[in-house]
Amino acid sequence: MQRRVLAGLVRVAARTAFGRAHDFAAIDTVQDYQRRVPLRDYDAFWTQWWGPGFPHVGGATWPGPIRYFANSSGTTRASTKRLPLSRAMVRGNRLAALDVLAWHFAVRPASRMLGGPGIFLSGSTRLEVLAPGVRAGDLSGIAAVERPAWARGRVLPDGDLAEVTDWQAKMKALAPLALRQPVTSISGTASWMLLFFETAAAARQLTDRLQTLFPALELLVHGGVGFAPYRDRFAHWMEGSRALTREVYAASEGFIAVADRGDGEGVRLLLDRGIFFEFVRPAELGSSAPERRWISDAVEGEEYALVVTTNSGLWSYVLGDTVRLTTRKPPRILVTGRTSWSLSVAGEHLIGAELDAAVTEAARAIGRQVVEYSAAPVQPDARDARAGHLFAVELDAPAEPDRFGRALDAALKRVNADYAAHRAGEFGLRQPDIRLLAAGSFARWMQQRGKLGAQNKVPRVVDGPESLASLLTNPDSIRSNE
Repeated sequence: MQRRVLAGLVRVAARTAFGRAHDFAAIDTVQDYQRRVPLRDYDAFWTQWWGPGFPHVGGATWPGPIRYFANSSGTTRASTKRLPLSRAMVRGNRLAALDVLAWHFAVRPASRMLGGPGIFLSGSTRLEVLAPGVRAGDLSGIAAVERPAWARGRVLPDGDLAEVTDWQAKMKALAPLALRQPVTSISGTASWMLLFFETAAAARQLTDRLQTLFPALELLVHGGVGFAPYRDRFAHWMEGSRALTREVYAASEGFIAVADRGDGEGVRLLLDRGIFFEFVRPAELGSSAPERRWISDAVEGEEYALVVTTNSGLWSYVLGDTVRLTTRKPPRILVTGRTSWSLSVAGEHLIGAELDAAVTEAARAIGRQVVEYSAAPVQPDARDARAGHLFAVELDAPAEPDRFGRALDAALKRVNADYAAHRAGEFGLRQPDIRLLAAGSFARWMQQRGKLGAQNKVPRVVDGPESLASLLTNPDSIRSNE
């Protein structure tokens, strides 16, 4: 299947500027392709291929016209990325959404999910006009605009409410509307879904259980961020509910994977939706000749940077996510973090999955649940010649920062042997610097930065404490390690 997908992509794009420059007409095998097309990141595509003709990029890397651009700021870039979204990609994303339904019906054949509306916590459908016939917005907002006819009238919000750009205002208006209907599914980023649950509970003045708020609920579709820090809070909300959770891996660059099994068991790569996948060891991304594996020879259990070639004109594009292949037949992956998320000041190389696991474990150890967190490296200073890590954490209830810090230190030692070695004897690394924040701190911080709701994500790792300055100046925050 992946051979056929790649061959089809190469054939369709052979007459584009990119295809001619890389001699697509001479490509017959995966190896031919990899010899001709090097790895690239967004900046390389923008500088050479999209930027010069923007917003009219049809024929540059994919046949035109290109009617949409998906905005993506990721979690580490300050500027907005503009990713072309072709008609072929729109169709592929629709089919991937049907895959989500198919896996749900496979598990629950007597499902009545289509008997009531679903909630899609998307970005605004009021898209930015870049030129006549060319618009841009969050991928979720574009997906709402391009919703197929059979789904219209079945998904909330719709109409004027779907156009609202103020996320808090939209949720406050949506909650009472949704509470009057037999909602059967809710989809969105985990962190913003939890905020919607709270908004709905406040509107009805009910207990914090989905069974009471939405008794017909069958499915919660989450994606965009690691689920581990939110799992305990979801379990609390879902207590007594028949709803199931299903993870999706849908990036602005393409719909990558859907969970076909239980929570935490990995997501199944969509090999037939117009995307060709390559796997490169993160340490080799800067190499002039990195080893590039694909689904035929990728190794189970090894961590890779995910590289995609898509039907929107991305060619061996470094997505920025790191994954671990859990099974090959069928291919399932676990997302372990970002290529830019390795937190390392002394060679400990803490990856995203390890940070999520440790923060979650530490919260459980003191009887709390994680709301949000961010971490930053701390360099040696006059106070301490050792480097370390700063964690800004919001829990669901007040706690003692020193107690949480000890639990987090123990959890980090358990998940990462290099961290444990550097912490041995208090010699190589200082203990974690913990800042426990007041309720709502992260939501207010994201709102101040214009990144509240939709596809925006709280950055898990930033480049230094100064990047968290406006968050940490909250007068209600409590710190440890004074």
